[in-house]
Amino acid sequence: MSTDIYSSPLSERYASKEMQYVFSQDMKFRTWRRLWIALAETEMELGLKQITPEMIEELKANKDNINYDDARAREKEVRHDVMSHVYAYGLQCPKAKGIIHLGATSCYVGDNTDIIVMKEALMLVKKKLVSVIDELAGFADRYRELPTLAFTHFQPAQPTTVGKRAALWINEFMLDLEDLDYIAGSLKLLGSKGTTGTQASFLELFNGDNETIDRIDPMIAEKMGFEACYPVSGQTYSRKVDTRVLNILAGIAASAHKMSNDIRLLQHLKEVEEPFEKSQIGSSAMAYKRNPMRSERIASLSRYVIIDALNPAITSATQWFERTLDDSANKRISIAEAFLATDGILELCLNVVDGLVVNDKVITKHLLSELPFMATENIMMDAVKAGGDRQEMHEEIRRLSMEAGKHVKQEGKDNDLLDLIAADPKFALSREELEAKMDPASYVGRAPRQVEVYLRDFVRPVLDANKELLGAKGIVNV
Repeated sequence: MSTDIYSSPLSERYASKEMQYVFSQDMKFRTWRRLWIALAETEMELGLKQITPEMIEELKANKDNINYDDARAREKEVRHDVMSHVYAYGLQCPKAKGIIHLGATSCYVGDNTDIIVMKEALMLVKKKLVSVIDELAGFADRYRELPTLAFTHFQPAQPTTVGKRAALWINEFMLDLEDLDYIAGSLKLLGSKGTTGTQASFLELFNGDNETIDRIDPMIAEKMGFEACYPVSGQTYSRKVDTRVLNILAGIAASAHKMSNDIRLLQHLKEVEEPFEKSQIGSSAMAYKRNPMRSERIASLSRYVIIDALNPAITSATQWFERTLDDSANKRISIAEAFLATDGILELCLNVVDGLVVNDKVITKHLLSELPFMATENIMMDAVKAGGDRQEMHEEIRRLSMEAGKHVKQEGKDNDLLDLIAADPKFALSREELEAKMDPASYVGRAPRQVEVYLRDFVRPVLDANKELLGAKGIVNV
């Protein structure tokens, strides 16, 4: 690795080798050559006599043998990447040299390749996303009955379970998966539309035969593994397609960010902790610290992806007529880096969820410290059943709760609300009777059942339908 030039942290620290390959030069230029072969084959099959099977075989024989040095040298002269690679391919294929790129414009290889690359990258994202959901589903099921203090406004609220909280995280990712499947399933190729999208060059090549020309795009799409091409375009496919794709990644980033924030807050409470390796250092100064480094990194990369999704939206809005080139430099950076960052986010999510540590004793301790306040409604009902006045009981519990709260907040004492109620003759309830009401499981409502039904009826069918994708493991490089 060179140390005297800038290198992207997305490549060096965060993204997997798989995702890096999808956006590599090899992937890009090999796809260009596959597209040139598909175009030449289509033109030959539709009757263009200038193209022969021998030419096609020559093109296929050199499709993966890219002579980068020739292409780079040529680009320095002509300042045009597509024509440089047409030239380099022609050096290797002298018989086919004259028919490479016939009837096409630069966007034929550029835009079609962008769609192919994004489709491939979305499939890799999907693989890791369903694995995150699978890991979370196992966690939610394992802890579906463990009561925990729930929070609204990060203030103690009615209890839930650890598994139910994880189900909320799963639900966010499930929505992302639905969106991903829809957008990935709707992607189409540009096809070969020509310089302004009118296919005028093919009218010339095929002597005005519209029926034959109508077959070009469907045949190219089939050869490249797509169902169809976009029916109309300028020189490029609509840049709104890029917006739709990156909005999927921004959604995944938002879901991951929300989960990572919850984990960071829970780690502060010492209830749930992300994995911490044996030799990992939490702080250069405070040796005792266990900082939630992975979750913080998830949040950091997620913010980048969410903001990066604005790039294609603005590009789409500012395109002029049939084509301008102010999209190109932005697309090269924003789309690739959004995918690389999302890949890094999902790698981290897999790593974190797979190794989450649940400190059940701490969770129970925190819950029991607040539970007397939450049990007051039941206590009040029992007092009314014993002959008390509901309004008087309510006022008395309010007064005693304020007193117990003062002891906790201002005097640093434990919550003594049960003692205060037991000592109050208006309630006629012993300390033992009050203690019997302190079973946390009695206050979680239908949370365990909700988790069971959600996983069984909604999550598992999706995981079963994608079982060939499961098993991805998160690797943290640094």
